[in-house]
Amino acid sequence: MNAESVKLAAGLYLVAVPIGTARDITLRALDILASADVLAAEDTRSLRKLMDIHGIPLGNRPLVAYHDHSGEKTRARLLAAIAEGKAVAYASEAGTPLIADPGYDLAHVARDEGLAVTAAPGASAVITALTLAGLPTDRFLFAGFLPSAQGARRSTLMDLRATRATLVFYESPNRVAASLADAAEVLGPERQGALCRELTKRFEEVRRGTLAELAASCATDPPRGEIVLLMDRGDSETLSESDLETTLSAALKDLSVRDAADQVAAQFDLPRRKVYQMALKMAKG
Repeated sequence: MNAESVKLAAGLYLVAVPIGTARDITLRALDILASADVLAAEDTRSLRKLMDIHGIPLGNRPLVAYHDHSGEKTRARLLAAIAEGKAVAYASEAGTPLIADPGYDLAHVARDEGLAVTAAPGASAVITALTLAGLPTDRFLFAGFLPSAQGARRSTLMDLRATRATLVFYESPNRVAASLADAAEVLGPERQGALCRELTKRFEEVRRGTLAELAASCATDPPRGEIVLLMDRGDSETLSESDLETTLSAALKDLSVRDAADQVAAQFDLPRRKVYQMALKMAKG
């Protein structure tokens, strides 16, 4: 089906594009891509390929690269086009714009300048992974990428340990085994999780199990491609002695006894003296 040529009002159009399969795009998104006066993309090659697949000619319309290194000059050019009455369509490399995507500053400044901003919703790796993982979906927290440094990664996981929501992360195949090993230690080896990779693509795979099982799986059979990690919700209402010891043990790897006790006591709203004595005993251990 050919895209329909429609008259678009001036503004910034945030266009969701497929995360894998090219046909996972909405008819409205195709209409916008066919009709916008200016096209902008995190990856212009990916957008050109998508437009070619769907028979949308670029013609003499400008196609502008907008990514982490584009800078203020490129943003000013796009905003000036909108101010002149043009429709600017922005697409991320894959999925929904502004979700772990450099388009945030573009949309933020456009709104601040009183320019119209709208979205053509569509594919999202976060939502797709949630629908496949088999974990609770009534409440979730997307936390982007985990830090690459182990200490910072463990600290982030400790901050999220008691969150009463399914945790969702993007992850690199080079770090996923280490991240899952840290998650098993900090969040608990028996907490349920899922690893979703290459969603909607030929080699789509969903691995389910405990965090310890997933960590072992990635160590022996490293996954490739685009990865979304999901971890079951925490429980701030009950905290077993073994869970407390697990959290303290992880904290003591990077912090002094005093600092580890302070952090864990504050995290779970526990008496500091009790936590400090446990940490001291573990450190001498």
